[in-house]
Amino acid sequence: MVETPRTRTLRAVLTYAALVAFSVYCIFPFAWMVDTALKPTAEIMSKDPTFWISSPTLANFAAVLVDSPFLVYFSNSLIVATASTIVTLIVSIFAGYVLSSWGRLPLAQIVGGAMVISQTIPGVLLLVPLYTLMQKLGLLSTYSALILVYCTFMIPLVTFMLKGFFDGIPHELEEAAEIDGCSTLGYIWRILLPLSAPGILATCVFAFIAAWNEFMFGYVLMNDDTRRTLTPGIMIFKGTHQTDWGHLTAASVLAVVPVAIAFVYLQKFLVEGLTAGAVKG
Repeated sequence: MVETPRTRTLRAVLTYAALVAFSVYCIFPFAWMVDTALKPTAEIMSKDPTFWISSPTLANFAAVLVDSPFLVYFSNSLIVATASTIVTLIVSIFAGYVLSSWGRLPLAQIVGGAMVISQTIPGVLLLVPLYTLMQKLGLLSTYSALILVYCTFMIPLVTFMLKGFFDGIPHELEEAAEIDGCSTLGYIWRILLPLSAPGILATCVFAFIAAWNEFMFGYVLMNDDTRRTLTPGIMIFKGTHQTDWGHLTAASVLAVVPVAIAFVYLQKFLVEGLTAGAVKG
């Protein structure tokens, strides 16, 4: 059926209208959070909330940065997320390589199946066992506890993501490298990783954001306030009977903006990496 110009125009208008509506729906919570963070307390507690700010102020941001341990929480999250990402990536690169190269072996299939099954288990079901384990290991309120837990949940998924990228690299390259005397580690370091760079970057960002945004385990496993990470740390602005919305939204904006800026900067590489892992050959 041949489309008329009028039909194509109508379809384009409807498509863009739907995309704009969906974009507004997704952006609205963040926009409202930024708007609230810039309002003085009187406007925040107004009975008639509005986007318009009569007296914009940075007092909420100043209070969060100066009068609260926000920077301590921020540095804790940065340490935990970075360490978790590095450990996850190192383990997943080798696991993904094995599953990609020897995926037909029974042992590799068993390991792959176990990883898939592990992704069906909600984290909340493992909260008590992991808490007990960390308590017996003496790791409560330490960076190691969160790093181990985050790696436990991220390694299976990151492994399969990397396996998809590795599957797209011709096996003949490895055979040629072996003929030239290159070891397996040499092939991974000199050939596999450079060719899979966009995909590895995509998995790095995924693992980092997952660790950065995690709340439940950070809230339960960290009892020492000096080791608390950012997402549970922001809860200090939420009291039992009252919530300091100005400081809470300001802290939330400061927690989101660095990751959002990095995501925008790396977006091109992320799309390239995810697309590369979506096809084989």
